[in-house]
Amino acid sequence: LLETSPGVAEVTFVEKEPAERHTIVSWEQKNSCILPEDLKNFYLMTDGFQMTWSVKTDDTPMPLGSMVINSISQLCRLGGSSMYALPNAPTLADLEDDTDEEGNGDKPEKPHFDSRSLIFELDPCNGNGKVCLVYKHAEPVVSPDTEIWFLDRALYWHFLTKTFTAYYRLLITHLGLPQWQYAFTSYGVSPQAKQWFNMYKPITINTALLSEETDSFVNKLDPNKVFKSKNKTPVLKKKPPSQPAGSQKSHTSMTSAKTSSLAGNSSRK
Repeated sequence: LLETSPGVAEVTFVEKEPAERHTIVSWEQKNSCILPEDLKNFYLMTDGFQMTWSVKTDDTPMPLGSMVINSISQLCRLGGSSMYALPNAPTLADLEDDTDEEGNGDKPEKPHFDSRSLIFELDPCNGNGKVCLVYKHAEPVVSPDTEIWFLDRALYWHFLTKTFTAYYRLLITHLGLPQWQYAFTSYGVSPQAKQWFNMYKPITINTALLSEETDSFVNKLDPNKVFKSKNKTPVLKKKPPSQPAGSQKSHTSMTSAKTSSLAGNSSRK
């Protein structure tokens, strides 16, 4: 599909060997949790996934799409304590706020940065955020139930899917377009990313997402209010009043007196 799309060039797929079973077991022992069955089967087929593609602009390929699933060795815990961290250095757990709204109704409970959750990075998203495998209940025993969440650059959580298989389908069907994960947030994709969505429409994209939201781009200034003072009846500028005859005479007499005094001075000299 990508190779037949207009302007697409350099579609690259990195083939990876299956992960060794003992590698998966050692990862589970190290992190004291069990991988979900679908993700474990994925790693037994291929140790991660990487596919990129570019578009030609002025005959020069520009990297655009990126689909990544970290290998088992790069499935690192997010916010884990580091032996190189300074003693008083702030951590992600310091961002934890007990006043955050917990899951109610259709909204699932958000992951926690502290010890209540285990969070592992599946996809770095080219720096636009992180897609994470989340064990939401780690105390007192790690629950095998996992979910896939998106952590944006502002460190807010957004729910994606309940299973890795469902997320993998989303990754493929969105073609790895830039910032596609933001389509599942309340603020949506950026205007620049929306242009790429319009050009290479993902298979499952909601057409309402691509419609131009005129209300958000049109300046809503009301000229009748902004220029309210301008709409008042204009006050005609009055011409400076002509000087009365008396003032003209006084001005003339003062001028003549001044002239005569100057003449007297010159005569004296």
